[in-house]
Amino acid sequence: MLYHLLYPLHTSISAFNVFRYITFRTIYASLTAFLICFVLGPWVIRKLHKMQIGQFIQEDGPKTHQKKAGTPTMGGTLIIFSVVVSTLLWTNLTNFYIWIILLVTIGFAGIGFIDDYLMLVKKRNKGLSARNKFLLQIIIAAIAGSLVWSEPEFNTIVTIPFFKNISPDLGWGYIIFAVFVIVGASNAVNLTDGLDGLAIGPVIIASVTYMVFAYVAGHIKFSNYLQINYIASCGETAIFCGALAGAGLGFLWFNSYPAQVFMGDVGSLPLGGALGTISVITKQEFLLAIVGGLFVMEALSVIFQVGFFKMTRGRRIFKMAPLHHHFELKGWAEPKVIVRFWIIAIALALISMSTLKLR
Repeated sequence: MLYHLLYPLHTSISAFNVFRYITFRTIYASLTAFLICFVLGPWVIRKLHKMQIGQFIQEDGPKTHQKKAGTPTMGGTLIIFSVVVSTLLWTNLTNFYIWIILLVTIGFAGIGFIDDYLMLVKKRNKGLSARNKFLLQIIIAAIAGSLVWSEPEFNTIVTIPFFKNISPDLGWGYIIFAVFVIVGASNAVNLTDGLDGLAIGPVIIASVTYMVFAYVAGHIKFSNYLQINYIASCGETAIFCGALAGAGLGFLWFNSYPAQVFMGDVGSLPLGGALGTISVITKQEFLLAIVGGLFVMEALSVIFQVGFFKMTRGRRIFKMAPLHHHFELKGWAEPKVIVRFWIIAIALALISMSTLKLR
């Protein structure tokens, strides 16, 4: 919005020429999202307290979590509001990819909101059924994947990190692949959201990483030099990534240990979905398994635990899944688990950045 209002004035006031630069708008989108979260955070927390929307803690979870019962949740509404407002303010609203990302973000936030509302307000024990939640995610992801696939300048070639000569073309099957990436990322972040600040930290790190990849992929000279796919107009998505990182930092102010508010499914589902969609648009789909390796570890720990439990009739691989609970039960203090997982996320982000040259 600001781009459309102020950039045209550069012909008479040269200072407004800065609005043409993606880097400038990315920085201020980040700051805008951060300030919205930071300023509105206390008010949102008070409202959630007043509405008695508190976290329900399962009795079979770690005993140290019982004291968190009643902590306001559904704070993800604050993150999504901040991201959407900041994105609308600072991006070029004629950009097709921005609207696809917003579609997934708002759509998945709607699914999470319904799930949280049914569980926390209407007191349904499990909210939306897993089947309905999964089906709604697939529908939205399929629409997003189809829109990306239909873009004339977008190709369906998939790149494999570290392997320059392996680039399969999936054709129309790319839509199915996109659905898998978006839905998988969404649920992986959702599973990671179990400790104070555990999920939002790696989300911030992944957002910053994809901010770089989005900018490079949308810059024809940089993309050619680094031998990655050039995606016309993709650079604008870097601004969304910046807004996502800024909102994440603002939310982390209140979500850091001991948390004053939790994000809930209304936050975790769209954050993962947005990252998955960005990875599809930037043509760095497989890279998400490295950038978001922590999310992958958490998701796989649940899959392996459930599968092994059923195959062996009651035996377990981990003390508890997702993986962060396993380390808690091994005696790690919650802040130690959180910070060490953040360190892993940073290391994985650095590895992913190295793929810009290692091809």
